[in-house]
This record gives sequence, C-alpha cells and structure tokens, in this order.
Amino acid sequence: PAFRGFQRQFLLGYLPALAADWLQGPLLFQLLHSRGFLRSQIAALYSCGFASNVAFGLVSGVFVDRLGRKKSCVLSSGLCSASCLLQLSQDFLALAAARVLAGLGTSLLFSAFESWYVHEHLERHDFPAEWIPDTFSRVALWNSGLAVAAGLLAELLAEGLALGPVAPFLLALPFLALSGIFAGKNWDENYGKSRPCGKACGEGLRGLVSEPRALLLGLVQALVESILLIFAFLWTPVLEPHGIPLGIAFSGFTAASAAGSALFRRGVTGRLRLQPL
Repeated sequence: PAFRGFQRQFLLGYLPALAADWLQGPLLFQLLHSRGFLRSQIAALYSCGFASNVAFGLVSGVFVDRLGRKKSCVLSSGLCSASCLLQLSQDFLALAAARVLAGLGTSLLFSAFESWYVHEHLERHDFPAEWIPDTFSRVALWNSGLAVAAGLLAELLAEGLALGPVAPFLLALPFLALSGIFAGKNWDENYGKSRPCGKACGEGLRGLVSEPRALLLGLVQALVESILLIFAFLWTPVLEPHGIPLGIAFSGFTAASAAGSALFRRGVTGRLRLQPL
C-alpha cells in the first residue's frame, strides 16, 4: 500500500505534463502555416526547438542534480507554459523563442521527473529496485493513451469547435499548471552528486570510446531519431492537401506506435522469445 500511494503521487504529477506535451504535437505545423510563414521558415522554427533540446540535453543531467529535481520538474512546467503562451504571437522571433523554451522544457520533462522518482524510490522509501519497472510500465501505458486522446482532442478543439490550431496549446496550460503545482506542493526535494559539467561530459565521452557497443547504439539511436524528426516535420504538409483530419491522423500514428511497442514486448517476453539484433 505504501508503494502504491507513492506511485500514485508520482503519476499525478507526471502524467499531466505528458498530456500537455502531446497536446502540442498534432497541429504545430498547421499553426505556424496559418501565421503565414513559408515552409523554409517553419523548418527553421522546428530546428530551433530541436537544437535547444540537443544543446541543453548535454548538460541537463548536471543542471537537474544541482538545481534539485523537484525544482527542475516545476521549471519544466513553467518553460513549457511560456512556450504555449508565445504561440499566440505572430512574430517570428517570438515563435522562435517559443520553440527554444519548448526544447528546454522537454529536455527537463524527460530527465528530471524520472530522476526524481528513482531517487525517491530507492533512497527515501527504500523500496525494492525490482519494483521500478512496474511504475514505468504504467507510465508507458498511460502515455500511449494520452497520446491518442491528445490527437482526438486537438482535432475536436481546432476543427469541431472551430477554435483554430492554437486551441490545443492553450488547453495544455492547465495541465502544465496542475503538474507544476502538484509536484511543488506534494513532492520532496532531492539532489544528485555535484560535479563539474566538463567532468561529467568527459566521463561520458570516455565511456563511449572505451565501449564500442555503446557508441554503436548511440549512432543507431541518433539515426532513428533523425528519421522521426524529419517525419514529424513532413507528415502535416503531406497529408493536409488531401483533407485528412490531422488530429485523427496523429492519433493513428501514436496508436500504431503503442501497438508496435506492445508487440515487441510480447515477442521478447512471450512464447516466441524473440531476441533483438
């Protein structure tokens, strides 16, 4: 019972942030296009977000450990909220700033929350490490459902209620506020080991050089992610001329992704006992 209560506290803080993140995905290209920007300008805005995520990702672990993981979770909600509000602007520089803030907030979203949970699980509550996958499997299940729902809700707001493509970004704000306020009031603070950023990066590079398989895995992952990012930019201009509802298409993509993950887990752990190459 104590573990389930702790797990519930984590999910109530994390899942609203994930829901807000998914709400910002389906209609971003359409929103920028409706502002009158050319495809090359939209590509530049997308690149601002990707670049800020990559650049901050190099130091986010050290930053989170020093600032405090709970504070970093609250900061993630604040940065993403500012990004959503800037979507109301039609100024290119304001929208570029929005993408930079979104990149920073997303980097914290996928590092600070999980770091906070693992530390609390092991260090403060002394729960068995074998229970950690139970929590993250629940996160994965909820995350898939939230992704599908986000696409449908975005389509309902933008087209069904004729509120326009900015509506999902505004709807994300209360979810972000809920996440930040809940974490700030109900979570305890914890910190990681304080170490210089240069030392941490140096240790990472030495680890890649000394372990070729880790380097190969990183390269493969980078290639896969690059394909997904190109796809994230291109799918809207490809489908929109055909009159396909973008929110429903987005839900279809995320549902297919969730089904693929489920099939992989069943293939690896089920009767087939397939082994990934």
